[in-house]
Amino acid sequence: MALRKSAKSGLVGLVAAAVATTAFVAPARAASDEASANKASANKHHHRATQRAMDAAVRAGTPGITAQARDPRGVWSSTAGVGDLESGAPRGKNDRFRVGSITKSFVATVLLQMEAEGRLDLDETVERHLPGLVRGNGNDGRRITVRQLLNHTSGLFDYLADDEYGRTYLRGDGYLEHRYDTLPPEKHVAVALAHKPLFEPGAKHSYSNTNYILAGLIIERTGGRTYEAEVRDRIIKPLGLKATTNPGNGIHLPRPSSRGYSKLFASDPDRIDDITEMNGSQGWADGDIVSTTGDLNRFYHALLRGRLLPPEQLKAMKTTVTSPDAPDMAYGLGLTRLKTSCGTTLWGHGGGMVGWLSMAVGTEDGRHQLAFSYNADWGADSMQAIVDAEYCE
Repeated sequence: MALRKSAKSGLVGLVAAAVATTAFVAPARAASDEASANKASANKHHHRATQRAMDAAVRAGTPGITAQARDPRGVWSSTAGVGDLESGAPRGKNDRFRVGSITKSFVATVLLQMEAEGRLDLDETVERHLPGLVRGNGNDGRRITVRQLLNHTSGLFDYLADDEYGRTYLRGDGYLEHRYDTLPPEKHVAVALAHKPLFEPGAKHSYSNTNYILAGLIIERTGGRTYEAEVRDRIIKPLGLKATTNPGNGIHLPRPSSRGYSKLFASDPDRIDDITEMNGSQGWADGDIVSTTGDLNRFYHALLRGRLLPPEQLKAMKTTVTSPDAPDMAYGLGLTRLKTSCGTTLWGHGGGMVGWLSMAVGTEDGRHQLAFSYNADWGADSMQAIVDAEYCE
């Protein structure tokens, strides 16, 4: 999910086989090892600007960062800072973390797959799939389409922007008291529908996590089973994303992982709380997935290279609308298009939730990707510098 707590929102393998004759196994292995070492050294040099940007973010106050880049030179994984402020243990290259709104790319992919299978039409109404659910205060599911949920043009209020919800589940003592509560998706919908819509459906773009709660419910109604099962069987298992999971209502992060940190109290900006444990249901289909930088790069590589969607659906996913709040970015169906400071076009998604900030982006051809995670929910301004360092320097 993208947090309104402090206006958190998200931005932002090559396999080689060598064949040697039996007589030259040992020399070939030694040469291969030397070549691999040279390649690793060259790859590290290539990404040193990215490392500098990560180090700068840590010096500015972010506890720790884990990152992975993939390009034709190979895979580069690195870290900066610490994963545990108490022990001083560093962040790990294979850390699992809560990806926040990057989850939306998974959800949109499942719905687009269902459309390709003829099981739904993106221009069908929400009412058709969830009869009677979106009603009241001027909200009307008969006038909102599935497509408008996915590109955030529905006009529905973002439940995370509700003041009472924020005080209870996102900030201060409320968060600390309720972090283990199980929240059904209908709870989030009810919070949103207590507000009037922001605008007429389709009139403009406004990012709302409510849209993807409804998208998850439509997945369940269409598939006849849980949203988590559909994501697992359609994306996680086929791509071999072994470190990617939906937490359900579990509270723990799978290992290896670092601690997550938040500044929950606006009145005490220097206070930092360890918020690693939280009930996964408080994000659900708008932001619950746990993953790694490596798995996120594999997912977006497969997505952008057309392995997950037919051409028609991938084209629809990359058909964007612009936001008056972010004119330098455009939003498709669970996929963001952005430009770096040097003009490189990237596709991906950012994610933010209590204790975590994440970014996963790549070039349209899928050949150059970057994913990284902060184990804190502040310092988002420095994320663009990391992306620019990777793609511009």
